[in-house]
Amino acid sequence: MSEALLVQEAGAAQVAAPASGARQFWRRLRAQRAATVAAAVVLLLFLTAIGAPLLAALAGQDPDTYHPGLVDSAAGGVPIGSFGGIGADHWFGVEPQTGRDLFARVVYGARVSLGVAVAATVLQVAIGVVVGLAAALGNRLVDQVLSRITDINVALPLMVIALGLLAIVPSSFPRPVLIALVIGGINWAGTSKIVRAQALALKSLDFVSAARLSGRGRWSIARRELLPSLAAPVITYAALLFPVNITVEAALSFLGVGIKPPTPSWGQMLTEADTWYQSAPTYLLLPAGLLFVTVLALTVLGEGVRTALDPRAASRLRIGTGRKERKERKERTKEQAS
Repeated sequence: MSEALLVQEAGAAQVAAPASGARQFWRRLRAQRAATVAAAVVLLLFLTAIGAPLLAALAGQDPDTYHPGLVDSAAGGVPIGSFGGIGADHWFGVEPQTGRDLFARVVYGARVSLGVAVAATVLQVAIGVVVGLAAALGNRLVDQVLSRITDINVALPLMVIALGLLAIVPSSFPRPVLIALVIGGINWAGTSKIVRAQALALKSLDFVSAARLSGRGRWSIARRELLPSLAAPVITYAALLFPVNITVEAALSFLGVGIKPPTPSWGQMLTEADTWYQSAPTYLLLPAGLLFVTVLALTVLGEGVRTALDPRAASRLRIGTGRKERKERKERTKEQAS
């Protein structure tokens, strides 16, 4: 994301947290129908990822068992049957050449893709918050050094560096953990900039000055005074980072340096499906469609979180908001007339 967008998101969430309790936040979030639907989709995806072994057992399949009898070896390994071999035993069909069950691989792939995105987002936020607070609370030299490091980090090409690091690390290292570390360890600068800007603004407020005059240390002030006020912009930005990290993991796996077979992930499935889009389109459409739905739902939910944390900021997504806006305009018109 560009620095302009980072500043915009930081400003949108500024001073929203202290004025908004948890109940008000949930009430505002539930009032947005698009965000409510997106939250339900995201919850369903996470439940699917957590319950992947149970769902695969319910289908009577597992992601690694080969079924050579379900593919036509004479035709190059195309699944036998219509729609990629969909049937009562294989709900989403089977994988070309291997005959592995696609339903089991999709639900286990959700676990890997979402797990990597969650770990990378948590790492990004943790590093960004620590660096941003250190820059804001430190002296002039510390602030300048950390700010220049952050600026350099912003300029680093994430995909190029990730490709290089993932290519040289031994294959024995757990690939999902490595990808989460690479994404989180490189792409933390946006969070740091937001935290630094907000912390510098909060330092001049009376409650922080009173805490400083009482003799409390810098990190005590940061923990008790600044962090609660920084929750809104940090949560907002984390909600926007999450779909980006899912896309990055899928892109790395698609380029062949991400999740390695036989571990399933949606990006890795797309890599293997690029030669089967004509003979077995289901194999391509399933992971691509799930990635699209996941990223869309997370983006809509992130926008809903941003709007709920700062009700003064209008939502950039107009889905499901027209009727509510018309009702509010009518109420304002009646109040002005009376």
